[in-house]
Amino acid sequence: MSRVAKQNITVPAGVEITISGNNVKAKGPKGENSLQLHSSVGIKQEGSELVIVPDLEQSKGSYAIAGTMRSLVSNLVIGVSEGFERKLILNGVGYRAAAQGSNLNLTLGFSHPIVHAMPEGVTCETPTQTEVVIKGVDKQVVGQVAAKIRAYRPPEPYKGKGVRYSDEVVSLKEVKKK
Repeated sequence: MSRVAKQNITVPAGVEITISGNNVKAKGPKGENSLQLHSSVGIKQEGSELVIVPDLEQSKGSYAIAGTMRSLVSNLVIGVSEGFERKLILNGVGYRAAAQGSNLNLTLGFSHPIVHAMPEGVTCETPTQTEVVIKGVDKQVVGQVAAKIRAYRPPEPYKGKGVRYSDEVVSLKEVKKK
């Protein structure tokens, strides 16, 4: 069995879990979210812990799927209790970002400003003009929004200009020589 699937998920105080069939709903201080489990995996609640149970009669690959489902349910619980955030840094002359309501206005050296609309459940903040913090309950959606914003102007290898993650290391190339 997957080592990940063997670990139980601890539900923190203030988080309410509702299980109906293969649908898991979590409600917490940051919001609420739901997840549809795979048909070859079951879930049980034992006190303040959740246990993922693979259905061996249905398929041989249920062990592998159980590990994946355990990670997704864990992210669901963490999302509604603490939330997820991704930080982007704009590096370049004249590169700026400004959050206006549910939109993010970016100036990235193009002839036009870029307006990126945030999906439902995701918020963005700009502590400075060159920093963007994306927050949300769903880890996958937060990461996808950050990846889309980074894709507007990925960091280039010679000067490092562009949009990058705060923990990303951009290795710069040496300038071409004659």
